[in-house]
Amino acid sequence: MALKKPFSSENSRQSDIVPLKDGITALLRAYRLQGKLNEVTVVASWERIMGKAVAMKTQQVYVSNNKLFVRLSSAPLKHELIMAKTRVLENINAEVGENVIKEVVFL
Repeated sequence: MALKKPFSSENSRQSDIVPLKDGITALLRAYRLQGKLNEVTVVASWERIMGKAVAMKTQQVYVSNNKLFVRLSSAPLKHELIMAKTRVLENINAEVGENVIKEVVFL
């Protein structure tokens, strides 16, 4: 009695293989979550982007309608960051890799 070869689905699986990164990207696009994920990434990366000294003076960071709102406890720091608003905006968008934030508002 000869043993039958089990059905080999390797060939059919090869065509179904998708890299994990592409699969996650497609999933985020399908459920329209990429924008929200980018916003969360911006908020979570605030300390890394701006440094420990600025993060210690930051009371609140949130995103609404592609605007980043930052509440600071130091008026001189607020003034300094307002003067460097363009550079802050560039650094934030560079961290995410997309133009997620259109404007930064210091409160």
